[in-house]
Formats: sequence, C-alpha cells, structure tokens
Amino acid sequence: MQNKEKHSQVAILGLQHLLAMYSGSNLVPIMIAGALGYSAHQLTYLISTDIFMCGVATFLQLQLNKHFGIGLPVMLGVAFQSVAPLNMIGKSHGSGAMFGALIISGIYVIFVSGVFSKFANLFPSIVTGSVITTIGLTSLSLSLSEIWGTTLTNQLVKAFFLAAITVLIILLVNIFTKGFIKSISILIDLVIGTVIAASMGLIDFSPVAAEPVVHVPTPFYFGMPKFELSSIIMMCIIATVSMVESTGVYLALSDITKDPIDSTRLRNGYRAEGMAVLLGGLFNTFPYTGFSQNVGLVKLSGIKKRLPIYYTAGFLVLLGLLPKFGAWLKSSQAPSTWWCYASHVQFCFYFKGCKFLTRVDFANNEHN
Repeated sequence: MQNKEKHSQVAILGLQHLLAMYSGSNLVPIMIAGALGYSAHQLTYLISTDIFMCGVATFLQLQLNKHFGIGLPVMLGVAFQSVAPLNMIGKSHGSGAMFGALIISGIYVIFVSGVFSKFANLFPSIVTGSVITTIGLTSLSLSLSEIWGTTLTNQLVKAFFLAAITVLIILLVNIFTKGFIKSISILIDLVIGTVIAASMGLIDFSPVAAEPVVHVPTPFYFGMPKFELSSIIMMCIIATVSMVESTGVYLALSDITKDPIDSTRLRNGYRAEGMAVLLGGLFNTFPYTGFSQNVGLVKLSGIKKRLPIYYTAGFLVLLGLLPKFGAWLKSSQAPSTWWCYASHVQFCFYFKGCKFLTRVDFANNEHN
C-alpha cells in the first residue's frame, strides 16, 4: 500500500512537470499555425501531435545507455527559437520544405553529436553561466510580455487580478507548507488559478466538443517533405543553437542533481535530441530541445529523480492521443495564470546561471 502511495505521489509530481510545459507546448503550434494559415482542425492536430512527440522525445532523453539519452530528469519541449525560421520557410517554400529541413537537421545533430560534445565539455563557467542566465532572462521576458500582451486584449483588471492571485498562491504554499504539499505548490497554484480564470469567463471550452475522442499521429500529415537547400542550412544553424541551449540545461541539471556528466553522456544527450528532431520532421511537428522551465521546477520542488519525468512523458504520450485535450489547450484563454507561473520558475533558472557566474574569477582573469 505504501508503495502505491509513493507511486501516486510521484505521478502527481509528474503531472506538475506536464503543466510546466503547458505554455510552450501550446504557444508554438498556435504561432506557427496562425502564420501559415492552418485551419482550426489542423491546429488541434498540430497541438495534439506535438504533445505526443514531446513525450516520445522525453522518453528518449531519460535513457542512460551506451547510445542515446542524457539520463537526467530533463524534459524535451519545442525549441522556441525555431518559430521565426519555420514561419519564414513555411511562407516561402511551403510546409513540405519546413518538415524536410527538420528531418535533415535531426540527422545533422546525430552526426555532429560526438564532435560537439568534446567542445561542450570544455565550456568554462563564464560561458555556461552566461548561456543559462540568458535562457532564463529570455524566457522570463517572454513570460512577462505574454502577461502584458494578454491584459491588453482580455480585460486589464481581470488579468492582473488573476496574475496577482497566482503569485500569492505560490508564495503562501511555499511559506506555510512543507514536504510533499510544498513540492507540488505549482500544481496547486495552477489548479486554483485555472478554476478562478474559468469563473471569470477567461476560458472557453466549447471547441472541445467538436473534436474526436482519439486520434493517432500520422507521418507526413501535411504532405511529403521537400528538401530545399537554404531551408536545410537555416534549420541546421537553429539546431546548433539549440544544442548550445541544451548544454546549458544539461549542465544546470547536473549541478542541481549533483550527477556529473562527461562528454559521452553529452554526446548521447545530443543524439537523443537529434532523434527527437528527426521524428518531429517525420510526424510534421517541431524541433525539440531541453526545456528550461522544468529545470527551474526541479530546483523549486527539490525532487531530483527521473521517475516523475517518466510519468510526465507517459502522460504526454497519452494526452497526445486525445485531440479533445489539444482543443482544450487551444481554447484556454487564461494565460496570465500559466505565464506568471512560468515567470516564477524562470527566476529559479536565472539564479542558477548567476550561481555559475559566481565561480568566475573576474578580478584576476583579464580574459573574462
């Protein structure tokens, strides 16, 4: 019985990590589908399949074997820096060129993983700290801009009231509780915030009824891939940038969990990432990279094992088969709750980068 209780608690922690991915897994498909003129049904498919592939990609990265997987409690999510290039490729050359470029860029990451891992392991603290801090600040600024942008279109007073309640709940739970309850403070906050948002009329569930109960992700859903040279080069550059970002995520997690990683584990981590990008191209979704929000959550919750992330990956795969869930994500109009949460978690990631920078001897090293 005790073992079942432990697993139920771990499952709840996994659900918390899933909710941490909410904003990213929802926002990127909406942005790309909007730019390329996809229909509402195509957008729902894109969201659902993206959720499914996030789960598959995370399963790959959780492995700890000779060939692939970093073996840290890391989530893989959509690489946000790919949005603008994918929009550009899709508008200029069509969806086929977009997904063809993803396929080749995934193969590219797998191919260069061994070489890149040799250089990545040599990154000094000033480089690692700068990358981690930049990721935190960039994601934080995005979170704050989303809160502000939303308030301009969804009633100023309601949105800021919801944002204030969200922050207050996080603070109260962290101050006045401990143990398991404290570790799921984010989940408690999101549930209460969503209920409040629904009562304020900020969530519309009507599109959910129009979608089928189950669907299976289909390769080449938007058509066969096209291999256009300039698009391939652009996405290979983005893939390299994503590898640098992932390096910061992996090193931050290594420091948090006290689990050192060498060049071999970095190589296997990049390989898993390349496999995920390749699958993203085949199933017509997106490139995937280490998700910084979940790193902040590992730090915030104090839970440093991989088991909760396995549950999260399983939840993602299951929910990706349910298009009604994708429609619910598309319909949700309560981003203040989610983006306030994201801001809180990104502060944790930002301060982790600052911790790396404190190790740098700025006074006695003229090259820093």
